[in-house]
Amino acid sequence: MVAFNNESTETGFYITAFQSLGSGNTNYLLLGLGIIYLITLTANCLLLTLCMIDPSLHNPKYVAVCNLAVVDISMNSVIIPQMVRIFVFNLNHVSFGMCFTQMFFMHFFGDLETFSLALLAYDRFIAICWPLRYSAILTNTRMVLILAGIWLLVFLLEVFPVTLASKLPYCGSRMVKSCCCEHGPVYVLACGDTSYNRLLATAKTLSVLFSSLTFIILSYVVVVVAVLKIASSTQRSKAFFTCLTHSILVLVYYLPVILAYILPRLNVIRSPDVLTAVLTVSVTMPPMLNPIIYSLRTEELQIKIMKLLKRQKLSSA
Repeated sequence: MVAFNNESTETGFYITAFQSLGSGNTNYLLLGLGIIYLITLTANCLLLTLCMIDPSLHNPKYVAVCNLAVVDISMNSVIIPQMVRIFVFNLNHVSFGMCFTQMFFMHFFGDLETFSLALLAYDRFIAICWPLRYSAILTNTRMVLILAGIWLLVFLLEVFPVTLASKLPYCGSRMVKSCCCEHGPVYVLACGDTSYNRLLATAKTLSVLFSSLTFIILSYVVVVVAVLKIASSTQRSKAFFTCLTHSILVLVYYLPVILAYILPRLNVIRSPDVLTAVLTVSVTMPPMLNPIIYSLRTEELQIKIMKLLKRQKLSSA
């Protein structure tokens, strides 16, 4: 059960999720999230290490892959360690500044995940449709510049809604009915007019999600048409497999988003705490699965991992 500290409610917020689940179920949930976090760190750090030490992976595709790995680690690092502090050590009080800092970075890396998947689709689009011109169209420098533009765009998209929410008067309840300082559960606690905050948040979320998803779908349509024109069945199979792995990533990421919008409206899950638990696991799963589905399971990287392990065994012998 979450304990309430004696600090004044004027200094921050209290995270109050999972109270109806009981300590036993909450502990199981935290154990599951802990495992997710460890696998996220291990898989993504392994991927980043391989990309750094192997010169053959210093290409635009793996620049984009490394960006996704950094975003995945950051996303789960913003959410899960904070939950351990709150629900294991009963330190559920979050200062005003810390709450809005977590809010910013959680939505910042969430939107970066969306654009990062679109960038991977763009990379495959160029590689399959213009294979001979790929190295001329996409260079490492150009990919880094695209990533810099994406990070700046997402920063500008997030800083205004979070700043606006932080300026609201919080003169009533400070009990955040969530596992962390999400934008929605926090700004609804304000005692002023929040209609503009709701409108802005909805417009931003839908524009980010649907613009990226539309781009991914359109790129897939063009890629499928291009692949069907390839004479070699081996090349067709390879191209379709690449698109399949990326489409699985897209599905894994967008499914929690769809659940977040649909489940509360269908009343499939009536308990708010159960719904929060389901959505928390759903949101933290993609950063764990991304490196496994898209990169580490490919034959190219599996061979490099085996070579790295053999090299380590020889150096330690």
